[in-house]
Amino acid sequence: MNKFLLGRELKRLVLVLIGSVLMALNINIFVRSGNLFPGGFSGVTLLLQNVFLKFLGIKIPYSLVVYLFNVFPVIIGFKYIGKKFTIYSVVMIVVSGFLTDVFSAIPALRLTEDVLLCCIFGGILNSVAVACCLFADSSSGGTDFIAIYVAEKTGKSAWNYILIGNCCILFVAGLLFGWDKALYSIVFQYASTQALNFLYKRYEKTTLLIITDKDSEIYEAIKRLTNHGATVFEGKGEFSQKNHKMLYTVVSSDESGKLEKEIRKIDPDAFINVLKSKEIIGKFFKRVTD
Repeated sequence: MNKFLLGRELKRLVLVLIGSVLMALNINIFVRSGNLFPGGFSGVTLLLQNVFLKFLGIKIPYSLVVYLFNVFPVIIGFKYIGKKFTIYSVVMIVVSGFLTDVFSAIPALRLTEDVLLCCIFGGILNSVAVACCLFADSSSGGTDFIAIYVAEKTGKSAWNYILIGNCCILFVAGLLFGWDKALYSIVFQYASTQALNFLYKRYEKTTLLIITDKDSEIYEAIKRLTNHGATVFEGKGEFSQKNHKMLYTVVSSDESGKLEKEIRKIDPDAFINVLKSKEIIGKFFKRVTD
């Protein structure tokens, strides 16, 4: 393995470990302090822990339950998504589960019992932890595997079904532990979703309309930086009465910024119109999950 690949894998591992620590801290500092129930398998695990403790007087480890829940999704990941992706996701699951149990024995981590503060700051910290995994081309496990698998195989989103599952978790939590906790958990999930949308933009698409006289050089930059193509139109500027070329291309939103800078280097006089693309239908290059 050359130095570049080794550095890339080391960076992925560091990001996953940071995400694991933040996830474990978040569960103990904010989620448990506010008696909240996040979405996915973490929420189910915390719900089961509370049920066993309240009704049976049995304290079960967080790690044991979350590991069991993730066995089937991990198998799906290895078979259908990508081996490295799944390995790094397993690291996230194992380390965060272990640290969650370790940190639960440290009372000093409970910074506040204000439920609204726990919802807002817990949601933000949760999104940072998840974003670390996404930037490392991995996931936080659980329902992420299922959603990616369904999207890859059917081309349809599974997030609506996962949302229904999360609603079921909150409904049960509301019946057993009070509706205020379930409603505050919605605030937590909303804060987390909004922060994650701000931090991670790879799945968003941006359309660039570039008017330039250096269309060949800019097309090469688009292909080199994003692996996407472009369509070239020819037109005339009514004000200048000069002919120009316009390139039309769609790229991922996280690629847009560096592409715009490169275009400015090639042609400082280029006119660039950046549009947010709501939906793309047709062929669009998607990097293969390793």
